Amino acid sequence: MKVCQCLLLLCLLHYSLALECEVIPGNLKQIDAGVGVVGGVNNDDEVFLLLGNEFRRINVTMKHFTVGPAGELAVNLSNSVFKFQSGQFSSIPITFKQVDAGGDQIIAGVTPLDDIFCLNKDANNIGPSSNFAWVQLAGKLKYYSCGPYSCWGVNAAGNILVRRSVTAASCGGLNAFDVISGSMSMVEVATDGSVFAIDTQRSLFQRTGVSASNPIGTGWLGFLVCPNGHKHVTFDLGRLYVICSDGSIRRCI
Repeated sequence: MKVCQCLLLLCLLHYSLALECEVIPGNLKQIDAGVGVVGGVNNDDEVFLLLGNEFRRINVTMKHFTVGPAGELAVNLSNSVFKFQSGQFSSIPITFKQVDAGGDQIIAGVTPLDDIFCLNKDANNIGPSSNFAWVQLAGKLKYYSCGPYSCWGVNAAGNILVRRSVTAASCGGLNAFDVISGSMSMVEVATDGSVFAIDTQRSLFQRTGVSASNPIGTGWLGFLVCPNGHKHVTFDLGRLYVICSDGSIRRCI
C-alpha cells in the first residue's frame, strides 16, 4: 500500500511540474472561461473580466458568472438570472443559484432547491422571454456544467453524475444520469469537452479519456497547482484557470 501511495504521489508531482503556471493579480471565489472570454466573481459579488493579464471590474453585482457558446450569463444575490446582450444584462425568467453557458448554445442551471433545468439552442437564441420552454431533468444537483456533447453535475453528497447525448436541440440528452466514481465539490466542462473537477479535500483533477464516443471518460488524473488547496477551476483554449483556497488566481498551460 505504501509503495502504491508513493508512486501516486510521484505521478502527481511529475505531472504538476509539466504545467507552467503564472499568478494573475486579483482575488476571486468563482471563475469561468469560454470562447476566449474569462470572467469571475469575488467575495464582494463584484464581476471581473480578464483583459490581457489584468482582471477589470464591470459595474454589476452578481454571485455567479458564466461564459460560453450560449453567451454571457450571471446570477444575482436574489437568484435571478441575467444574459448579457445588446450592451446590457437582461433578465431571464428562471430562478437559479448557478448557471452554465458552456454547451452548444444551450443554457443549463440549478435552482436554490437543487432542481435541474436546461434550455435548448433555439429558445436561447430568441432572447429573454416569458415563453421560454425550460426542460426539467429528474434528480437533484448543486452544480451543473455542460460541454459540446455531455453535461456533468455534482449533488449535495458529492456524487458525480453525467448526462450523455446532449445536443443543441435536446439539452436533456438521455433520460438518465450515469454515476461516476469519486466525490467532488464541483465539476466543470470546457467548450472542447474537457472535464476538470475539485474534490471535497480541495484537490484538483482532470477526467481522462473523455471524448464524444466515450463522454464519461476512463479515470481521474490529479494536478497540484495550488499548494494550499483549490477552490474553483475552468479551462478554455488550452489554458487552465484555477482559483486557490485563498482566492488567488493561476493561469496554466
